[in-house]
Amino acid sequence: MKIVKQAKSFGLLFGVCLALFPGAAAQTKKSQTRKEVFGKMADGKQVALYTLTNKNGVEAKISTYGGAVVSLKVPDKNGALADVVLGFDKLENYLNSPPYIGTLIGRYANRIAKGRFTLNGVEYKLATNNGPNHLHGGLTGFDKVLWTTARPIKASKGAALALTYLSRDGEEGYPGNLPVKVIYTLTDEDELKIDYFATTDKDTVINLTNHSYFNLAGPDSGDILGHLLQIDADFFTPTDATAIPLGELRSVTGTPFDFNQLTAIGARIAADDEQIKLGKGYDHNFVVKGAAGTLRHAAQVVEPKSGRVMDVLTTEPGVQLYSGNFLDGSKINKGGKPIEFRTGFCLETQHFPDSPNQPQFPATTLKKGAKFTSTTIYKFSSK
Repeated sequence: MKIVKQAKSFGLLFGVCLALFPGAAAQTKKSQTRKEVFGKMADGKQVALYTLTNKNGVEAKISTYGGAVVSLKVPDKNGALADVVLGFDKLENYLNSPPYIGTLIGRYANRIAKGRFTLNGVEYKLATNNGPNHLHGGLTGFDKVLWTTARPIKASKGAALALTYLSRDGEEGYPGNLPVKVIYTLTDEDELKIDYFATTDKDTVINLTNHSYFNLAGPDSGDILGHLLQIDADFFTPTDATAIPLGELRSVTGTPFDFNQLTAIGARIAADDEQIKLGKGYDHNFVVKGAAGTLRHAAQVVEPKSGRVMDVLTTEPGVQLYSGNFLDGSKINKGGKPIEFRTGFCLETQHFPDSPNQPQFPATTLKKGAKFTSTTIYKFSSK
């Protein structure tokens, strides 16, 4: 009887501690990964949806179709979780969706002029699926394939998922068999870490990224123009009317592209500036400060009302800011609401657009037998 009373007393004391210190409950949670069926493709192949949860309750959902980040729930300044990425409830919407929402992009993210590049004296011809240019890997880029192997893997602090895909020689016009692996890790520090790996049996070009659209205010919160943005960049790559870089690194000083200090995305998005007009807003590559290949801070976004903060770190030389200029309400977000104009922004870490045709830019050639690696981290906090 005495032991029973002691146990009851301990239980009561533990309950009081949890009430007084709710954070203690979070410490008892463990990171985990859960798998469910997301749907089937036209050929009958099954698509899986993996849910990664860290010890704090932060949650990421990843689809094996396109490697898409379907959902990402992070806390605001009061600890309330909300989904901060655009995405779809149903697989069918991804199968019929051209805006690359949340997906992995390859073989070459962004644009290649006129769908052509020359490597080792051989000209390669790619699809021209964006006006006169090649965009995001072509008609069937990595965003539109079933990543054939998906498996949860051990992470020292957090939950992780490895996706693999073999891009075969000649796929979308690119040379070389290219085995690709992408590891998503949701760390216990509330980071979504993305590690990219690839190799090839023939010289090729490569530029991989993730195309998530963020809105840190959460679902159905309107446009992203009030988000405050800072980018670690003194230069950007201006473009022509078809979004192909002119080849120069232009200073951001005195232009609407100067985000060295936190500035509202919408503050200068309608400026009387040629580059703003050409992009119909922001759709430009920024040159990230520091040495490419080293993991360093690239950008920060603050959403004032929720207090959510997102810091972006990357090993890539550039980051593409896209302000959702072509979102038009024709696609339906999770929960049944249309994805309206500028209700999401992208910060796509990358090599520069059209680098295979612009030798003054950092090289994107992957030599036979060499290994490609890249890391990007989206770290979430609040203030």
